[in-house]
Amino acid sequence: MANNPIGMIKIRQILRLQSQGCSKLQIAAQTGIARNTLKKYIREFISSGLTFEEINELSDKELEDLFVKPEDTPLNERLQTLFSLFPAIDKELKKKGVTRQLLWEEYKRNHPDGVGKSQFKHYFAQWKAQVNPTMHMEHKAGDKLYIDFAGDKLSIIDQQTGELKPVEVFVAILGASLLTYVEAVMTQQKEDFIFACENALHYCNGVPAAIVPDNLKSAVTKSSKYEPTLNETFADFADHYGTAILPARAYRPRDKALVENAVRIIYSRIYVKVKRSEYYSLKELNAAILAALEEHNNVPLRGRNYSRRQQFNEVERSALMPLPALRYELKKHQYATVAKNGHVGLSADKHYYSVPYRFIGKKVKLLYSRHSVEIYYNYERIALHERVKSPYQYTTEKDHMASAHRFVSEWTPDRFICWAASIHEDVRLYVLKVLDRKQHPEQAYKSCLGILGLAKKVGNERLIKACQRALGYGAYNYKTIQKILETQLDLRDAPDETDQLQMPFHDNIRGENYYQ
Repeated sequence: MANNPIGMIKIRQILRLQSQGCSKLQIAAQTGIARNTLKKYIREFISSGLTFEEINELSDKELEDLFVKPEDTPLNERLQTLFSLFPAIDKELKKKGVTRQLLWEEYKRNHPDGVGKSQFKHYFAQWKAQVNPTMHMEHKAGDKLYIDFAGDKLSIIDQQTGELKPVEVFVAILGASLLTYVEAVMTQQKEDFIFACENALHYCNGVPAAIVPDNLKSAVTKSSKYEPTLNETFADFADHYGTAILPARAYRPRDKALVENAVRIIYSRIYVKVKRSEYYSLKELNAAILAALEEHNNVPLRGRNYSRRQQFNEVERSALMPLPALRYELKKHQYATVAKNGHVGLSADKHYYSVPYRFIGKKVKLLYSRHSVEIYYNYERIALHERVKSPYQYTTEKDHMASAHRFVSEWTPDRFICWAASIHEDVRLYVLKVLDRKQHPEQAYKSCLGILGLAKKVGNERLIKACQRALGYGAYNYKTIQKILETQLDLRDAPDETDQLQMPFHDNIRGENYYQ
């Protein structure tokens, strides 16, 4: 830049005033720096694409690397050859186990008159600073995926009201290849965040060793410099895909510089293009985003002769872990106490699931997804059921019940109908009437069990006749059959018009004298 570079404090002062909207004349008056010199620093600041807050977070050394550059001098033939190799060298360095020492040794074998090791490293660092002045971290292939939400939102049109609905924009970028993924979602809430994160992994067709989120509430429950507390569902998602979560440190802009730089780039390469049209659904908007994204990933990188997509295919694709066979199912949880009948209720569906009877009265945790319900006690899974959304119904596993209760769990209408049919058709008809008239299934099952159990006491013939006589009365319950058998009405040849069951005596029944 200038022959005599100014101090870093002056540079910060210039950039602060410029970001506050001061004119060059005003800045020159306050700082004492010539306007021509100011123009050079301001031009460099604008071309960097950084905000003043981001610039202010840089150390003096990083600021010097960004703004104070040596005068360009013509490169000799040997250095021209060396600099032409740097894009390929940079790509090789992203592979696991590859070091600058190994690459320098290979360079010397192919170019015996080439520069020494220290000069090789110096010129490579200089080239890296020119190509990407704010990113000095080395990224290994398959190591990290950086994720964040863009600050600026996009929008879709509500089809019913015609109003604009703002939507969030999720951004992910692989550290080594810089392959970028962008998707619009309705919110930054846990469900949308994990859905977008999963789509990013499938877009990359593989899983990195770690995912690096900003300190989003959907990802991090409690931030910490050393051991942040992860959101339980996001941690479960990471476990499903076999990757680690490494949240960016608070107030450490370099930890997330890569994804923030990606966000700035998509504003110009994706936002500008998709804003030219109107969209009435997320599906339409994301289709437009994907088209612009593919173009972005296939544009050659600055200072290199290859694109993000080419670099991904050559360097990073093979380094990613394979995707699991099934996609992640988002799980929710609730706590409940096991009832005396050995079941616990999922309040979302008002459905009840069995657990082993020894856990009756215990407080358990239900972890449920769209298709399954898992039940835990003290971190041990004690039951797994397919999720059923029928309210006020029971899903019972026989092994969960005590032996005395298993017979009850096997009660079904078909069982009682078949049992009755094995005795006689009239018994079957009577049991059908009982099942139809009872409001609660268990109440009907108890009546049927009592009626059919009478066959053991009086024999099939008497039970058949009792059911035939009761069908004529139009009374369908256990008490009716019991009364007929006790009074031996079933032993009479045929019922006449006066043949009726006597009214049973009960203390609460008022006599005829009560109304006189």
